[in-house]
Amino acid sequence: MHNVIFDLGGVVLRWSPDDILKEFYTDEALRAHTKREVFQHSDWLDMDRGTLLEPEAIVRFHQRTGRSRDEMSALMRAVKDSLQPVPQTVDLLEELAGQGIPLYCLSNMPAATADYLRQRHTFWKVFSGVVISGEIQLLKPDREIFDYIAQRFALTPENTVFIDDHGPNVDSAKRLGFKTVHFQTSGQCRTELFAILNQPGNTLARGN
Repeated sequence: MHNVIFDLGGVVLRWSPDDILKEFYTDEALRAHTKREVFQHSDWLDMDRGTLLEPEAIVRFHQRTGRSRDEMSALMRAVKDSLQPVPQTVDLLEELAGQGIPLYCLSNMPAATADYLRQRHTFWKVFSGVVISGEIQLLKPDREIFDYIAQRFALTPENTVFIDDHGPNVDSAKRLGFKTVHFQTSGQCRTELFAILNQPGNTLARGN
């Protein structure tokens, strides 16, 4: 039987910096400036990696953008609040769990954000194991984080399907021997995933 690893942002959870910024700022130039200096800056990756904590990141965002610390703090709260479950993907998780398929989570996310989400959503219960980049200071698409989840939960890449919406992460997993699904929509993901799980020789028979 295959194991299945799910990414969170953009797969299980909605993730759209552009939508967050549209809700936060009416001025298009300010949205572009903030996107560049916050979401597209290397500091954002360092937050995901766990080498830069949110309070210090807020100070840096404030200094680079010229916006107040309170405003940047509010933006970070808006980021967390925007990470709402995608109902169709949650339905897929529950369907797979109901068929006894071992499910895992591998997400680039600050530890504080993961803690925030753990307190507010119940989808976590379907996962047999969770790896959050900010908690182990490793980051997709680097090989080390894929090796980490495989070793920690005794997963064999060729018997594991990795699902992610970010192409470089999918490509990295594929090079390491994982079966992969490049997530675009929940429906597309479900179709491609079950095509893999129902290949001859697999123990899962859909609907049984």
